[in-house]
Amino acid sequence: MNRMASCKVLLVFLLGLLLTAGCTKLTDLDPGTVQQIYGERYSAVVERESVEVSLGDDAVQPEKEYLIGPNDILYVNVKGHPELSSPGIMVGGTNKVSGSRVDGLGRVHLPLAGSVPVAGMTIGQATDHIQEVFRTYLKEPWVVVEISEYRSKPLYLLGQFNAPGTYYMDRSYSLMEGLALGNGLKDIANLRSARIIRNGKTIPVDIYRLLQEGDQSQNTWLAANDVIFVPDDKNQNVFVFGAVDKPGPMTMPNGQLTLAQALSSAELNEGSAKATHVRIIRSISPTRGELLVMDLNRILNGEALPFPLTEGDIVYVPRSGLGSWNLAIQEILPSLQAVSSLLQPFVQIKVLTRD
Repeated sequence: MNRMASCKVLLVFLLGLLLTAGCTKLTDLDPGTVQQIYGERYSAVVERESVEVSLGDDAVQPEKEYLIGPNDILYVNVKGHPELSSPGIMVGGTNKVSGSRVDGLGRVHLPLAGSVPVAGMTIGQATDHIQEVFRTYLKEPWVVVEISEYRSKPLYLLGQFNAPGTYYMDRSYSLMEGLALGNGLKDIANLRSARIIRNGKTIPVDIYRLLQEGDQSQNTWLAANDVIFVPDDKNQNVFVFGAVDKPGPMTMPNGQLTLAQALSSAELNEGSAKATHVRIIRSISPTRGELLVMDLNRILNGEALPFPLTEGDIVYVPRSGLGSWNLAIQEILPSLQAVSSLLQPFVQIKVLTRD
């Protein structure tokens, strides 16, 4: 055997030793073998449950006609009697419009007629009602009612809109129409975390699926006082609770963090942790998520690949006993409520507002 051939044999022998020493769980591989290590065999996932939530009772139906409400400004014209028509009022401190504001009790104040309830009426109904009121003072009054300013159904666009602010709906608006009021979204908008907040509660609507996938099932009708919030994608976090010494939110450097890294930073309490059944609540979107049970020991022992976390993951390390998901959620619920404003919409919907 010449010197070159001897070197090749030695190189193959050394490479085989390195492979055997560095991958103690993948032994008995012949030189030159290509081993696929992706798949369930090398996964630390013990259980996986997909969860999806729907609008249900949060769905609203569009109004066939606009219904008058508090803060709307009505222009009431009594033909032939300009002194009984609506006076001009200031709106926004600078603009003067002809009309009378509907007060908080739903009444409009008119000369001679006084306070007239109109809230919840259509324009036609309000016209007939005010005309009937004036019959007490006039013979055959002719009344015309118009809306000078729509102010009773605000819609709040917050976050990464090009034109965020308060808008007022003059009819029923779909989610797509509401988003269009903001003149588009900025490049840093995080659509997967975008949400609609109604009456202080996040409702299950997936803005990402609507805009990026064209899923019209997510194009729900909006309600007065809805808040559409679109955060940015700068601050990405996961949350670690349970048998750790430093529980709470944890930043993902460059959006990347593995389960083992997160638990190391949170200082896993190995003496009390049930590492074979680490639980993860994962948000895929405001309407979809996953419940995962992980065997951390398989990762630490080199039997499974590192498990990458995604933004908003909630990691819970039980201290004892496996129990059910309901018991696990009950245990971490106080911790989640303390950081509720930071959580993904799916978690707020499925966990914080669950029956």
